[in-house]
Amino acid sequence: MLEPLVALAVPPCCAACRAPARDPADILCSACRRALPWLASPRCTRCALPLPHARRSCPARDAAFDRAWSAVAFQGVAREALHALKFAAARPLAQVMAAQIAASAPPPLLAGGATLVAVPAHPARRRSRGFDPAELLTRALARHTGLPTARPLRRGGGARQLGSARAVRLQPGRLGFHAVAPAPRDVVLVDDVHTTGATLHACAQALREAGAKRVAAITWARTL
Repeated sequence: MLEPLVALAVPPCCAACRAPARDPADILCSACRRALPWLASPRCTRCALPLPHARRSCPARDAAFDRAWSAVAFQGVAREALHALKFAAARPLAQVMAAQIAASAPPPLLAGGATLVAVPAHPARRRSRGFDPAELLTRALARHTGLPTARPLRRGGGARQLGSARAVRLQPGRLGFHAVAPAPRDVVLVDDVHTTGATLHACAQALREAGAKRVAAITWARTL
């Protein structure tokens, strides 16, 4: 009964552009959906970058994950949407992002037999937000694909990645990930954004040490 009253007092709006929403359930307006910067093909299967970006030197050539894929570029509307999810608790966006991943990811990535594993947030971030964006995205993706989920990864109080330079992000052992054995044999790592790939690499490395044989990485957004 309170929801209609709340909607009158605080009219619903698009999480990305803040324009008034026609439908309270529409967390992302139609204009912002049309403006999403979908990543072009062809692209490198290792680092998820369009080939003009990855042609000279693939940044994931030594990564512990086998391949990576992302739906959109981390810019414009996509950046605003991710900021709304992570910093303004716009949790319904995870459902939108998961639906877009499920609809556009290459079929082999989300094939039967794989297990979805969320990249754990830094403990301090999780406490301050009260939720983990990657977990929300993973659970939503499981509903769309029917794939099982598991939580073999643990993250200690290592350094945070946000705002760190690439060279700092890639320092070995900086992030404090480990996995509980046995890890699923075929893993799809799920996170909201792929930046340098350092977090995905550290997670994949921990999963392999715990028994994973194949590790792919899927994110909604990719930094170009």
